[in-house]
Amino acid sequence: MVTDSAKRILVVDDDPTVSDVVSRYLRRDGFDVDVAADGDDALRQALADPPALVVLDLMLPGLSGLEVCRRIRKQHPVPIVMLTALGEESDRVLGLELGADDYVTKPFSPRELALRVQSVLRRSHSTPEPAAARIETDDDLVVDVAARQANLAGVQLGLTVREFDLLSYLLAHRGQAFTRVELLEAVWGWTFGDHATVTVHVRRLREKIESDPTHPVRIVTVWGVGYRYDGAER
Repeated sequence: MVTDSAKRILVVDDDPTVSDVVSRYLRRDGFDVDVAADGDDALRQALADPPALVVLDLMLPGLSGLEVCRRIRKQHPVPIVMLTALGEESDRVLGLELGADDYVTKPFSPRELALRVQSVLRRSHSTPEPAAARIETDDDLVVDVAARQANLAGVQLGLTVREFDLLSYLLAHRGQAFTRVELLEAVWGWTFGDHATVTVHVRRLREKIESDPTHPVRIVTVWGVGYRYDGAER
């Protein structure tokens, strides 16, 4: 059956109980749900007909969730919400570095996961109010907030949902220093969470917009505080 990809979620987990519970909550919210129980099937489905979002467990038979995330990211900007176990902090950070947009730690509330899915989709498809439909520029970096596109030296950047949100927020508040806690709340909408999420996304942005990511001039570290957007060297 052909479904509307804008409403279709791919749930990837080798535990049928988890897949069933998550699927029921997402369907209750109006989504169509496809399920995959291993990494190979997940990758095949995601690339053959990209869904609106992928809920992806990291521990999978066949291809690992991390490898699935990496291969999807190479071809499509599909939002990805990872499912991780409590003891998998290093894998969670690596998943974020590979381009995952969000994560939920097992054991989790299915309702919390459904809310995270809605939050990521809302940000990826949001249309700013006219007053917010702006274009931010910094030398050869141009960020079109309404179109959700960023270009560097005329080349479009492949940013994830959260990377774009973080970049546009920092650009709109250039010169202002933010703590990781403040950025988690402003960009992710979290009142709690792993501060490493912000650190990883800043690192990924630097790799994409800085001429030398090891000596950033656009997104700078404010020691003892967090981060600040300064601007390109002239």
